[in-house]
Amino acid sequence: MKIMLDAGHGYSTPGKRSPDGMREYEFTRSVANHARSLLNNYRDVTVYFAHSDQEDVPLQERTNKANSLKVDAYVSIHANAFGSGGWTSARGIETFVYLTRPTGSNQLAQKIQRNLIVSTGLEDRGVKTADFHVLRETNMDAVLIEAGFMTNREEIKLLRSDAYRKAIAEAIVKALADQYNLNRKPSKPSQPVKPAPSPTRTSPMGFYKVQAGAFKNRKNADELAESLQKDDYSPYVYKQDGFYKVQAGAFKDKENAEELAEKLRRDKLNPFIYFE
Repeated sequence: MKIMLDAGHGYSTPGKRSPDGMREYEFTRSVANHARSLLNNYRDVTVYFAHSDQEDVPLQERTNKANSLKVDAYVSIHANAFGSGGWTSARGIETFVYLTRPTGSNQLAQKIQRNLIVSTGLEDRGVKTADFHVLRETNMDAVLIEAGFMTNREEIKLLRSDAYRKAIAEAIVKALADQYNLNRKPSKPSQPVKPAPSPTRTSPMGFYKVQAGAFKNRKNADELAESLQKDDYSPYVYKQDGFYKVQAGAFKDKENAEELAEKLRRDKLNPFIYFE
């Protein structure tokens, strides 16, 4: 399975930035990097980048590369904008496919859009059609994601947040895995070790923490925590970077965090591990 991730635009692209100066590429490249890391956990998956940190790659070069490599899916990542340069009230997330709504592309777009809305709680602008170059000139399933508005004062805060960028990447990868029946690589076996007794978020040495979910709305986080509690987990809900995060465990040893994360995946969740 070959997947091409396309971080929209580049550092030098004129005009593609928020009213307070964040370049769109700062967001899109970060999401692409997170998504690649997550996809590396799947068997027989090769990830390519259409973009480059050295130059703003022309659209034709991006689609030519995808077609030449015969990738199976092309995911173009963007942040939206509205108006003539100032702040606006436009908000939400939308995903695009080509005008003819190709079956594979449309199915993938529907799954990505659904996952993005569930993960972020932002306004659902739906799956739409457009005659964008990356959708028209590619020979494979292709979608273009607009993951929030750079011209919205609230959403630009999210677009700057690494937690939000990870949430977007996780939603994309979850949809790709579902659409193409991707199989995870087996985790390394390890001896069970009792997790750290306290959910304290900081310690002198730090912990490997397993996040089971991140939500814009507290209700969604509480519902997930309640569900985990019923399944004998010990969840912990806290707020960070504008999200309510559900932590399922904290460990001194990374292997134990990976073991818990694998168990959560078997329970149809999409956890990730971080050190803090």
